[in-house]
Amino acid sequence: MNPSKDKNDASGMQDDLQAQVIDLQMNLAHLEMTVERLDDVIARQDKDIQTLQRQLQLIYKQIEGQDTESGIAPFDVMADRPPHY
Repeated sequence: MNPSKDKNDASGMQDDLQAQVIDLQMNLAHLEMTVERLDDVIARQDKDIQTLQRQLQLIYKQIEGQDTESGIAPFDVMADRPPHY
């Protein structure tokens, strides 16, 4: 057995493992940034959805508050039949 060859192999393995650890750390950092960005997007979308729900509630209240004489007639199936029936 050649001790210097074993030492070189061990050193090469150690360098390879160190490179793999560095790659894993870089991938982890990238994934953490991605998760943070996605979290920001989800938070912003949740806020937008809440705003839209409040606006929709206001629209429903306005529609319910209007009487039928304000120009919006109630839906009548027989009156709104297409001409081909």
